[in-house]
Formats: sequence, C-alpha cells, structure tokens
Amino acid sequence: MSVDWAQAAGSLQVSAAVERLELLAEPVAAAVRELADERIGVAEIDPELADTAKFCEHYGAPPELTANCVVVSGKRAGELRYAACVVLSTTRVDVNKTVKRRLDVRKASFAPMDDAVALTGMEYGGITPFGLPEGWPVLLDPAVVKAPALVVGSGLRRSKVVTPGELLQQLPGAEVLDGLGV
Repeated sequence: MSVDWAQAAGSLQVSAAVERLELLAEPVAAAVRELADERIGVAEIDPELADTAKFCEHYGAPPELTANCVVVSGKRAGELRYAACVVLSTTRVDVNKTVKRRLDVRKASFAPMDDAVALTGMEYGGITPFGLPEGWPVLLDPAVVKAPALVVGSGLRRSKVVTPGELLQQLPGAEVLDGLGV
C-alpha cells in the first residue's frame, strides 16, 4: 500500500526512508528498519529551516499536516518519568492537565533540551516519535493519527520524515490521548 506524500510534503523530494537511512538519526533508522514500511518517506532539507514555521513557509508544507514531537518529564516519588508527545503544529501540548494526569506526576514540564537530546540520541529540533527510548509512552493526539500524511522530525535537523498518521500507532508505547493537543 502506498501513501501520497505530496499531501503533506509541499515541495520536498521524498524518498522511501528504508532507501535513505543516512538521512535519519541512528535510533530512528533502527526503528524504520524494524517497521520496514514503504509508506515512511524521508526528505533532505536545509537544517536552518528545520523549525516548523520556517519549514512550512519555505517548503509549502501545510501546518495542519505537520506535527511536533516534544519530550515531557515529571517526577513521582523520586522517579523521573518521560513521555514523547506528538501534536499537530497548529496546536500545543496540554502539559499541565492531560500529560500530567497521564504520567501521574505532580508537575509535568518540557524536558530540558540537553536531557531530551542525550536521552533520545536525536538533535534538538529534529526529535521524532520514531526510535524513542524503550519504555517511554508515545502520546499521540487523535488529529495526528487521522492525518493521511504527516511531516515529523527525522532525528536530524537536515531532514524530515513523511508518514501516514495512523502508522504512528504502531510505534512501541504509542497511545492516542484525547485532549493532548489544544
């Protein structure tokens, strides 16, 4: 089954990710190899344009088909808990209610950049739901899962992954969480 990457990709030249693993951070490449799904695409971009607003404007990718993946952390009884949250770029993550409740922590916040980069093995600005540390919940907003094609990070600032939103539900730890994106 193929996917129409063009819906989300704008002017990007997308190739099958399994054929261009060099455009993915190592943990992302490992996850893509394991999934072996030809619907996952990858495209090289200018790393200076990796941030969502600049990316969408330059490449013509629709913001409603572009998603952000952020790392959130919180403590409970001295245990530090992490989750990756994926929402459309037209929304923001509801950290203070939805994520806090899901992680069962007193306070949740965006993980410090250095921690997020070190723990994921990915570059800041390129963090993606593919290839995250074992045991992390991957929280998906329902709108992300419904997207026919979606642009997400690749683990590197120099490329983007294009995938059907529904495929993200197959990732380890993935769960759809109502109210995640507001």
